[in-house]
Amino acid sequence: MPFGGGNKCGFCQKTVYFAEEVQCEGKSWHKSCFLCMVCKKNLDSTTVAVHVDEIYCKSCYGKKYGPKGYGFGGGAGVLSMDTGEGLGIKPEVQAAHRPTNNPNTSKFAQKAGGSDACPRCSKTVYAAEKVIGGGNAWHKGCFRCANCGKGLESTTLADRDGEIYCKGCYAKNFGPKGFGFGQGAGALAHSQ
Repeated sequence: MPFGGGNKCGFCQKTVYFAEEVQCEGKSWHKSCFLCMVCKKNLDSTTVAVHVDEIYCKSCYGKKYGPKGYGFGGGAGVLSMDTGEGLGIKPEVQAAHRPTNNPNTSKFAQKAGGSDACPRCSKTVYAAEKVIGGGNAWHKGCFRCANCGKGLESTTLADRDGEIYCKGCYAKNFGPKGFGFGQGAGALAHSQ
């Protein structure tokens, strides 16, 4: 401890006395100086993130030093147009989009370059809403039993002639018929 009563504040460089001291990473701070370097929010031991000699709230630290790209951002369902210039981040300049001119007309080349069509509604199925079942790509909303409309999963579906069914409807409509099939326990069986 230097002469004069206490350590120096990591922000204002003035003496920090015991009653107003907050310690972080071996440094002392005034409670009023223990703020995020970007947004100036008050910090505590649960909300502070340290980078070299700078302190940030976890949100600003993540924006400035965290991972970048799709899926990393403001949280669930948030589309952020913040480029981070206020944090000292230089935005990447993207080249203009140029569509490909692929002369290959093979079915595989068109499928790989284009998108699938939903067999139920015939509209384009994009990656974010794509569900695979019965050898086709479906919209999540169209991925239902053709008979009863029940929502399906890959483990609960059966397909026939390009249409998908729940296992119950498939068994009723296309399963074995006759004596002893499809009645279940306690059902009235054939009597003579």
